[in-house]
Amino acid sequence: MQLYLKYLSILFRSQMQYRTSFWLLTFGQFFIPFSVFAGLYFMFSRFGELQGWSFFETALCFGVIHMAFSLSECFVRGFDVFSSLVVSGEFDRLLVRPRSTIVQVLGSKFEFTRFGRLVQSAVVLGWALWNLPIAWTPLKVLTLMMMVAGGILIFAGIFILNATLCFWTVQGLEVGNLLTDGGREMAQYPLNIYHKRVTLFFTFIIPFGCVSYLPLLFLLDRTQGHGLLYALLPLAAILFLLPCLAVWQFGVRHYRSTGS
Repeated sequence: MQLYLKYLSILFRSQMQYRTSFWLLTFGQFFIPFSVFAGLYFMFSRFGELQGWSFFETALCFGVIHMAFSLSECFVRGFDVFSSLVVSGEFDRLLVRPRSTIVQVLGSKFEFTRFGRLVQSAVVLGWALWNLPIAWTPLKVLTLMMMVAGGILIFAGIFILNATLCFWTVQGLEVGNLLTDGGREMAQYPLNIYHKRVTLFFTFIIPFGCVSYLPLLFLLDRTQGHGLLYALLPLAAILFLLPCLAVWQFGVRHYRSTGS
């Protein structure tokens, strides 16, 4: 962690050397998801509800997923742009250092301008929570935090899987964007509005449903039976991340230098 925080400090200071550019990019990141949220708002203004879900209930789901995505883009960005390390041969240098490659790749890139997107999602999340009659308990507060943390782990796992492909393809593949951007767009709505096959895929394969839709039922007291299982479902993100890390280690062991 000391090494990771050192990476964090160095890259933050380097990005703050151009403060005007940094704040303009941050300001721009604030408005990137704004058009998506505006579309959500106007849709509910026109139709009132979406298959039994109100605007603020959907906004809560929106805020959780976009907050998780913005934090993962900021702190797991090294895996998202990992192909540049392979192409340039810089990954060879990481291999001879006496530290984990995961920590070194994580520390190779941070996008602090994504805090603009984080602020926007936090505003949406706070607005939704303010307008929802949720009977808060310590377990519900913990569940909400685990929803965001679980979302970060799922996005991180997808970034890691896509980065692992670079060991054989050199360049990153767009399939990763299908799962990150596509998963974010799908999970920002309650999953029961989609076809059953889509719901099953994003629950048991890429478990976005376990960090958004299902625990959301617990927060809103919509569960059938005991709600503890729904409250703890965000922990399924750990079960998704662990195989992703194992695949990464397999890729590292079979990596052959690009010769750059």
